[in-house]
Parts: sequence; C-alpha cells; structure tokens
Amino acid sequence: MKKNIIIFSVIFLVALLALAWVYFLKDGEDAGDVPEQQKQEEVGNAPERKDADQGDIPQDAVMVVIRTPKASQVVESPLKIEGEARGTWYFEASFPVKLVNKEGVVLAQGIATALSDWMTTSFVPFEMTLEFDSGSASEGMLVFEKDNPSGLPENADSYELPVFFTNGTHTTVKAYFGNTLLDKDPNDCSDVYPVEREVEKIPKIGQAALEELLRGPTEEEKERGYFTSLEEGTEIRGLSIQHGVAFVDFNETLDANVAGSCRVTAIRSQIEQTLKQFPTVNEVQIYIGERSEDVLQP
Repeated sequence: MKKNIIIFSVIFLVALLALAWVYFLKDGEDAGDVPEQQKQEEVGNAPERKDADQGDIPQDAVMVVIRTPKASQVVESPLKIEGEARGTWYFEASFPVKLVNKEGVVLAQGIATALSDWMTTSFVPFEMTLEFDSGSASEGMLVFEKDNPSGLPENADSYELPVFFTNGTHTTVKAYFGNTLLDKDPNDCSDVYPVEREVEKIPKIGQAALEELLRGPTEEEKERGYFTSLEEGTEIRGLSIQHGVAFVDFNETLDANVAGSCRVTAIRSQIEQTLKQFPTVNEVQIYIGERSEDVLQP
C-alpha cells in the first residue's frame, strides 16, 4: 500500500513537471511569433524627435539680411554690399549675387564671400563689391541667390532688394488720390487712384512720394476728377521702414477737423497706397507724435 502511494506521488510529480515544461515552451513560441517590426513598435512607438538644431529654425525663417545698401536706396558704382546669410545659403563659403535693371537685364554679377565659418545654420557675415554701368536705367534689383551646386530647381532660392541708380537726377513716384470720374462705387471710401510725379532721387524716396501726396492734385489733375481728403497744412515729420512696416509721423493737422468714417477711411487709404507702391512696405502705421491708436478715428 505504502509502495503504491509512493509510485502515485512520483507519477503525479512527473505529470506536473511535464505540464509546466509544455506551458513554458508555448509561451516562448508565442513570443517568437511576434514580428520583429511589431516588437519595435511596441517598444519605441513615440514619435521621432526632430534634431534640436533644425527644430529651432522655423520653415519661413529669414535667410538673408542686407546691412548696406538699404532697400530703395540710390546706389552708384562701385557698390559695396554687406550683410549676413545663414550658413545653408552658402556653398564653399560663397554664393552668387547679380544686379539687374527693371527689365531683368544683368548689369553686373559677382560672388559674396563669407567672413567667418559658414558650416552652421546661424547667420554668417559676408561682403563684396560690384562695379556696374546702369546705362539709362533708373531702378533695378539686387538678387542674392542661394548657392545651388546640385542645379536642382527644388534647391534654388533667392532674395531681392530694390535699388535706384544715380544716372539722371530724377525718378517717378506715384501719389494716390480720390477721383470722382473713376470711382465705380461711391460707397467705397477706400478707392484711390495713382498719379505719377517726377521727383529728385533721394535715399528716402518714400518720403518724397508722401510730400507729393501732401501737395494735393494739380489743377490739371483736378480737372480730371482727382481730389484729396487730406487736410491742407498736413506735414510729414518723419518716416522709417523696418521689416516691411512703414512708420510715418505727421503733425496734428492730419486729423484736425476730420470727421466721419468715410473721410478717415479715404485719408488712410491715400497714405497707405502711396507707401505700399514700394516693395519694401507691406504695412503702414500712422502716428502723430506719440499717438497711434486714436489717430484718424471717426
């Protein structure tokens, strides 16, 4: 009897060990059946982190900054050019620059050279000098091209800076006025129309255009329906253009005796359109001394 109990116990123990062994093998086979790709996804399913250096640079980051000449400045030969460009704009520490006239004809071209290590995503200073003959052209464009050794269109990029030339002493600008004959919608007080004026070439060509605006339409222009909503005696006291924004300061006459939303809208439109004719101006902020928010309120 005792012998049978021992035999039974041994058999039971062997059976338990066999079951445990089978379970262990099955668990291992299940793990082995998991595809390698799935294993990796389970372990590393967090989104891939961008490189810290590249992540700090927004997609629309400014790539080129020109210190001299300024936009819309009157230039002459030889023209010294100084500025900064991101390291990715260069190849072998340089990139091409060309000067074209209004029709796109190349007047001069050269190579801008980095003044420090260009193997970076940060801004790197450069300088160069262009000698040119502008001929009869009165205005042109400096074109700063990203160096593109691959020649692939998707890798090409450029930055343009408008300039004026010193040949001759005058150029043409536009001043914007209302016009009773051209106005198609009398209810739209923002409608203004340009007249051309010949002015002396000066670095602050935007200010010259505003001065023409403040003079008002000529007698001949009045006969053609042009009129101004600006108060007589309005004077400009200062103008600066920074990062596409024109900050213009007028005397107190600008909004003296000015009432009604239509006239206020017309005055703003005349000033803004006169300044926005220049490619360096995208927005206009009007001041009277330190005042800005309450200027030209109906």
